[in-house]
This record gives sequence, C-alpha cells and structure tokens, in this order.
Amino acid sequence: MSVPQNQRLKALDVMRGITIAGMILVNNAGSSIKYAPLDHAEWNGLTPTDLVFPFFMFIMGVSTYFSLRRYNFQLNKDALVKILRRGVVIFLIGMFIAWLGLFLRGMVFNAKTFAEAAFNFDHIRILGVLPRLAICYTVGALIALTVKRKFLPWLVGILLVVYAIVLVVGEGYEIVSRNILYRVDMAVLGENHMYGGIQSDGVNSLQFEPEGILSTIPSIAHMLIGYMCGYLILTYKENYQRISYLFIVGTVLTFAGLLLSYGLPINKKVWSPTFVLTTCGMASLLLGLLIWIVDIRGKKRWCRFFEVFGINPLFLYVLSALVSITMGYTMIGELTLKKYTYNNLLVPLSPDEYIASLLYALLLVAFCWLVGHILYKRKIYIKI
Repeated sequence: MSVPQNQRLKALDVMRGITIAGMILVNNAGSSIKYAPLDHAEWNGLTPTDLVFPFFMFIMGVSTYFSLRRYNFQLNKDALVKILRRGVVIFLIGMFIAWLGLFLRGMVFNAKTFAEAAFNFDHIRILGVLPRLAICYTVGALIALTVKRKFLPWLVGILLVVYAIVLVVGEGYEIVSRNILYRVDMAVLGENHMYGGIQSDGVNSLQFEPEGILSTIPSIAHMLIGYMCGYLILTYKENYQRISYLFIVGTVLTFAGLLLSYGLPINKKVWSPTFVLTTCGMASLLLGLLIWIVDIRGKKRWCRFFEVFGINPLFLYVLSALVSITMGYTMIGELTLKKYTYNNLLVPLSPDEYIASLLYALLLVAFCWLVGHILYKRKIYIKI
C-alpha cells in the first residue's frame, strides 16, 4: 500500500502527538512524588520519560526533510529566511517562558514592583527544551542544505565520535566540577543562567545544565538522523518498503547504542552518543510500527487522541508551559492554584500521593487536548 505524495502520513502526526503528550505529562506532576517511569534517570540510564524529548527531536528531523522539499533541498534566500525566522521564533518563545516564570515569581513571592520584576534578567535560564529545538533545527536544516546527502551519515558519525572523545577526556560522565560540560556552561552561561536543579551522586554535586552548550553537538546529529529517515520515507513510495528500512535502521542503531553503552553510558543529561543511537533507533522502530498499524492496517480510531497533539505540537507544548507557570503563581489565599488543586481536590480523592500527582499531570494533558481538539475540528493549524 502506498501513500500519494499529497497525502499526509498519519503515523507521523500520531508519533509527534505521543511525544508531546508525553512531554506535558512528565513535566507537570502535581508534586515531587511521582512514579519511577515518569521521572528521568538520576544520571546514567534510561527511563520512559527520557525517551519523549529525543523522540520529538527525531520526528523534527523527519519533518524537516519533508518541509525542505519545497526548496528542492537548495539553500536559497527563501529557505534561509524561513529557517532562521522559525529558529529565532522558537528560541524567543523559550526565553519568554523562562522570563515569565521569573516575572511572576518576583511579583508574587518577592514583592517586587512591576518594573523590577519585568526587567529582572539576572537569573533567567538561557537554554532549555525550546532553545535546544531551535538551535538543532536551525543548524541541522542549514547543514542539510549545504552538505551533500551522501556525506551526512559520515558527518553524524564524526560529530558523535568527537563528542565521545570530549566526554571521555573531559570527564563528562563524572559529577565533578572538572566535568568539561559543566565548565564550559559555567564559563559561557554563568551559574545564574543555568538550570536550577542540583545533580548529585551522593558524594559530589553540581548545578548541571541538561541542555548545555557542548551537548548541543550530539543533539544536532540526533536531528540529522531523523532527517535521513525522512529521506527514506519519501524515497520509497510503498509503505512496506518504508517500514522495512525503518526497522533495519532502528535495529542497527538501537543495538549499536546498547552495545557501546558498556564503555559510553547512556545518559540523557549529557546527551551521550549512545543516548543518541539508542533513542534514534527506538524512535525509528516506533515510527515503522506506527506506519504499519495506522497507515497500512488502517487502525486509526485509537490514535485520534494523539493526532490532536500531533497537528499543533509546539503550540500545545507552549500552552502547557504557560498554564503550568500561571497555576504555579496564581494565589488562592495562602496557596498557589497548583497547590490548592493538588492538596484540596486531588489528594482527598486519591488513595495515595503518587496517584494524586499523576492525576494533576493528566488534568493538564486533558486541558491541552481539549484546546487542541477545538483547533483540530476547525482545521486551525498554528505553526511555530
């Protein structure tokens, strides 16, 4: 069974929707109490939560190949303007979300004036999920349009090998101040502009930026692997051919990542080369499976929930962040709206705090889905 050129491959929307719904779910627990699969690995290792962001990065690469088709994969003025404009918009939205949290915190908890809170940039986080997406999309798309396609696998290999050497030589896997990733981020970004979480191994601790500067290198390689899988999907017209190649690529990458992890651990926080290989491999396998289920077998009713998220993915992700921040700083008496909802509504209804924490996240997912469903029914696509 083949899909005409002008027909949208529904499996892509479904997988994109699964990752966005997953990102909203794992980012918005009602409290610090959460089930282990809904939390990141403490350092080395891999949990289901560690898969959602890299899966979206992979799908972004696939979608980038589709979008660059209109420019015949040539770098011209229109392509350059489109790529740079989209990258800048996504980056600025990420910065706005970081600023909004600081602004509301200053107004609500620190009793600052409007001007003091609005122009407080001393502790704004520069990098994060959206800035990383922006950088990887922009750099990856420009590479894809300036480097011949046959050289892209070699470029990806070089980026991952060089980064692996940097990690080994620079103690990138160690939670110590000598960690080269930590040193570069501290020197360039400064402690006040890095992620506020403290990473600890029980003995040492440091304020580690999981979307740091050096770890952007393998993230670009990550996006390019998705881009090359997009090439496979558009090159082969029959869906059975598509899933065959996706399964082959996925199997090779997954096993390569798992085997190499004995020397180079899988680690999301440093975005290790084995993390790239394993998650890209698993993403390729999942995409192939979804094409078989959705586009070949025609089993589509189960996936309509995720398709809503997949049609307007970044908009709904941004919406979830804005709602989460607003609830975290809107006061009802002495409690924020988030704590009031969690403590007074969800905890009494739940047998334990794990379920209450999960219910809070599910409520936010449901709210974003409802907004997305309205847009979906009205065929409104908000491109970011």
